[in-house]
Amino acid sequence: MRRILAAFLLAIVAFGASAEFRWGPTAGINISELYWKQDLVSNKMLVGPNAGVMGELMIPGIGFGVDFGLKYSMHGSEVNFGEQKIWNCEGYGKEKLWFHTIQIPVNLRFKWTRMNGFEHYAAPFVYGGPVFNINVATTKLPIVEHPAGSFALQCGIGGEFFERYQISAGYYWGISYDCRTVKLDNFSARSRGWLVNVAVLF
Repeated sequence: MRRILAAFLLAIVAFGASAEFRWGPTAGINISELYWKQDLVSNKMLVGPNAGVMGELMIPGIGFGVDFGLKYSMHGSEVNFGEQKIWNCEGYGKEKLWFHTIQIPVNLRFKWTRMNGFEHYAAPFVYGGPVFNINVATTKLPIVEHPAGSFALQCGIGGEFFERYQISAGYYWGISYDCRTVKLDNFSARSRGWLVNVAVLF
């Protein structure tokens, strides 16, 4: 066990010593929707912003690395609670549910860096990993309650241009619930949707 732990620590040190670290601002949009545990109400997608900073740690020559970030993200869905009498009788109809979160994504990524010099101008990449969301504010809707945070998975593709500018697009799946109704405590929803981001790394 000690040998395995020592080898693991050496691998981390070696990775850190040889890896190239860059960071910079990132911004984009979320195109999101809620998926409820039961098919009782209909939803419509909403478009919200995200912005923050991201870092990239890549191993030179082989194209593997990780990226991580700290962002403000706004996502949600328009939910037609008026389709059910339990909420319609209280005057609720189509309601916009927004989640304002601090988002921490951590992704494994692979970037094509051996293209006979063309990678200095354009290099495609793929990524995937978990996303941790911390709720800082939500729509004030008495019929819905929210957890302190949520967990999701995401993956996507993108391109790096002139070794600095990155454009990416992906899809994310909520693993834990983002909200649930008060009266029907087993009626919960998870977020899913598309995301498009741009970043400038230094």
